[in-house]
Amino acid sequence: MLHYGFMANAFAAAAIVSVLAGLTGYFLVLRGQTFAGHALSHVGFSGATGAVLFGVAPLWGLLLMTLAGGVAMGLLGERLAHRDVAIGIVLSLSLGLGMLFLHFFTAYASQATALLFGNVLGVTAQTVWTLLALALLSLAALALIGRPLLFASVQPELAEAKGVNLRRLGVAFLAIVALATAACVQIVGVLLVFALMVGPAATAQQLTARIGRGLLLAAGLALAEAWGGLVLAFYTDWPASFWITALSGAAYLLASLTRLRWRAVKPLRPPV
Repeated sequence: MLHYGFMANAFAAAAIVSVLAGLTGYFLVLRGQTFAGHALSHVGFSGATGAVLFGVAPLWGLLLMTLAGGVAMGLLGERLAHRDVAIGIVLSLSLGLGMLFLHFFTAYASQATALLFGNVLGVTAQTVWTLLALALLSLAALALIGRPLLFASVQPELAEAKGVNLRRLGVAFLAIVALATAACVQIVGVLLVFALMVGPAATAQQLTARIGRGLLLAAGLALAEAWGGLVLAFYTDWPASFWITALSGAAYLLASLTRLRWRAVKPLRPPV
């Protein structure tokens, strides 16, 4: 199937995005900000449809709006954890705004469907190079703030006492999440970002508590699910986004059942 150019592009794009999503999503789950990350994809939808309205490539509108949304959410600081209602309203408003933009240009309804549910088989070679540059930039930034980010994620009070600026760190991290979200939308769409951004990371944290092993496992699971989804889509003619989300959900369910079973059979330690 790699003899087809569109499949080769799809595999390359899926590899780039899945590794980025797995590593970024691990910290997103660790920090309990998955809902905020999901909101960024909806903000990006309005940006992408707005870009189409003005004759600009959807990817650039997506990047601009998700980046602006990530910075804005980061500026909320720790209060973000207590603003689920406000974030939910942003989700609805963003989708509504995107549909309003499409109302003026109904000819782009097919592009809206691709944005909502993904169209990895339509990725061009130019988009692959753009995603690669985006991923390298995001991973370099994540590596730069990795140590203080881990410290602030696990023990925020102690990190702040040690002089870590939590607000600035939160802004930087959510800006990285915004770039990763924009990349994921190219593969699975706005509505299914959780499949690559959260699913593998949550599964990895079910299986191991070690940070290094968890990061590698999250990236590996995301890659396996993305490539597995493409293979199944090729041989079944079903949407690749469906298979990727199905594999992501199945992996998390299997990991959860394995962990519960391990807890059930683990012998109790005798009292000292």
